[in-house]
Amino acid sequence: MSDLIIVESPTKVKTIKRYLSGNYEVVASKGHLRDLPKSKLGVDIENDFEPHYINIKDKETTIKEITKLAKKCDHVYLAGDPDREGEAISWHLAQILKLDLNDKNRVTFRELTATGIKAGMSAPRQIDMNLVDAQQARRVLDRIVGYKLSPFLWRKIRRGLSAGRVQSVAVKMICDREEEIRKFVSTEYWSVDAQFKTAAMKKPFSAKLETVDGKKAELGSKEQTDAVLNRLEGAKFIVTNVKKSVRRKSPAAPFTTSTLQQEASKRLSFQARRTMKVAQELYEGVDIKDMGPVGLITYMRTDSQRISDEARAAAYEYIRKKYGEEYIPDEPNKYKTKGNAQDAHEAIRPTHPELTPDMVKASGVTSDQYKLYKLIWERFMASQMAKCQLNTVSVDIEANGCVFKASGYSIRFDGFTVLYEETKDDESESKNDLTGIEKDAEAQLVSLEGNQHFTQPPPRYTEAALVKAFEETGIGRPSTYVPTITTILARNYVERDGKQLKPTSLGEVTNQLMSEHFNKIVDLKFTANMESDLDKVENGEMQWKETIKEFYGDFEKELEKAEEAMKDKRIKVPDEETDQICEVCGKPMVIKLGRFGKFLACTGFPECTNTKPVVHDTGGLCPFCGGKVLLKKSKKGKKYFGCEKNPDCRFMTWDEPTADKCPTCGSTLFRKGGKNGKLVCHKEGCGYEKDLSEN
Repeated sequence: MSDLIIVESPTKVKTIKRYLSGNYEVVASKGHLRDLPKSKLGVDIENDFEPHYINIKDKETTIKEITKLAKKCDHVYLAGDPDREGEAISWHLAQILKLDLNDKNRVTFRELTATGIKAGMSAPRQIDMNLVDAQQARRVLDRIVGYKLSPFLWRKIRRGLSAGRVQSVAVKMICDREEEIRKFVSTEYWSVDAQFKTAAMKKPFSAKLETVDGKKAELGSKEQTDAVLNRLEGAKFIVTNVKKSVRRKSPAAPFTTSTLQQEASKRLSFQARRTMKVAQELYEGVDIKDMGPVGLITYMRTDSQRISDEARAAAYEYIRKKYGEEYIPDEPNKYKTKGNAQDAHEAIRPTHPELTPDMVKASGVTSDQYKLYKLIWERFMASQMAKCQLNTVSVDIEANGCVFKASGYSIRFDGFTVLYEETKDDESESKNDLTGIEKDAEAQLVSLEGNQHFTQPPPRYTEAALVKAFEETGIGRPSTYVPTITTILARNYVERDGKQLKPTSLGEVTNQLMSEHFNKIVDLKFTANMESDLDKVENGEMQWKETIKEFYGDFEKELEKAEEAMKDKRIKVPDEETDQICEVCGKPMVIKLGRFGKFLACTGFPECTNTKPVVHDTGGLCPFCGGKVLLKKSKKGKKYFGCEKNPDCRFMTWDEPTADKCPTCGSTLFRKGGKNGKLVCHKEGCGYEKDLSEN
């Protein structure tokens, strides 16, 4: 006889088996086995919101397999992921297998390593019903909102729409930002920028006009700026103040789910979904040369910045050997976890700090796995290193009552920056080298010019910025960030414009309806408080059905009022105007949204029924026939480029057309492999290539 361990993912099976000694069977549930039914609400509102769970249809084979194995084994261990969802899956398994909830059969693995698996198996516990209830509360709340609101949206806007507690708030955030951008009125302002040299300095340095006659320089027009420039013509510039100091720069904390998604977006251009998919692979186990399957990182859904003493000690050992004792901080770096964070897990870190990214790369992992592991490893290692020390210099240069300020720094001790620095949204820190500058020295003017600027509207959210906003406002939790963004894109409430997220006409109409009639559902503070209540359920401070009862009373009243207010009303989603003319009847064409996405339709409908796909002209020309190269999408939504004359011309490529022309044959050049790749010519027989890294 043997013991049975049930995990969520098949990938974990091989990793866990490698580290277990003894007679164990390991099997995967492949996620949830039971859920609320799809065909109906599945929540008995009249009977204290009791949920009605059923076995998921396509999981019957898995359920039979697990049940059969459980009957043969001495003991069953439920090893779902160490979070609310994993606890709920374990509870559902216990129901299916008729296990005693008083038994200590729940085990969790914070990391899939020999140490992590041994620690988990040595400390079995009862299923934590507080965690289960927190998951049930979220599931039931989302089901009630979705199943009660969605039919309302179908009747008032269009079939196939959905609403949700967090997704509707996310759409509102994006719509509100778009409204800010539309209402923004740009203001003109000017700056006076100078370049100076002194006798003691080899290179010129830049400075900005700070004050005029003791008052802050606020220049709103060319005339004001020209007056300052005229005033400074032929003037003598003197260094009136030099302030030197030493500044210490601390490393960024190890990653949480949110910060990992943000940094992977900025540094690797990974969408949040891609980041979490790869992180899951690294957690569950990757084949490493001479080691077999190894879980390379700790659990990747966490908002804690805590790390274990063992991990810190392993990091110090590597840092000491690689960089020297001076790179170890005098005291361990401390990072403050946010007040509403769940501190059960550590931060995201490598499970084997000694396993460098190059060693992982040599084992043949995928490109994405290597890139993300490298990012996590470097961030963690840097977080345990000594601070960077900078010699900073701030300088005032004066002439005719006008004071210019310049600042700069030089590195005194590189510390953690020898390995990694966090990507900043605003890289405004001056790179001036002001070494050797002295007070009362004359500054020789190299250049002086006035520059016109205009205030800019707030930018649209990127995925990284939206995840950051979720975290800052308390909307959702690490496990909900990706599903929320995926849902609002899939429902066509939001679309991508490059890296930015912008609302569609459908999204704006739906948001307006929700804001007018279901204000609480889309209210950030209300939603954040609801998340806080779910945390209280998890901590045993609230009963989950009481949480739902409090929510449902107001929600039911809002729904009744909305039904009455919108009686016999229906909202039309405005079509997106274009400059294209219908070739059949000559009327303008508009972009409409159908079951399979956007398409062009004639405004003369129903008299004219002409429709055609939406195409995006890249400006490039086909190297086969000279036709336009269009941006297209595969059935799976992946972008590629092809000739407008398809199927007569079969040219297609993943490489992006550019404005550059081939110096050999004059054809459009295509960018292969990103910004550090190369330009290539696809004209048959040409073969021209240019390495972009040479620029």
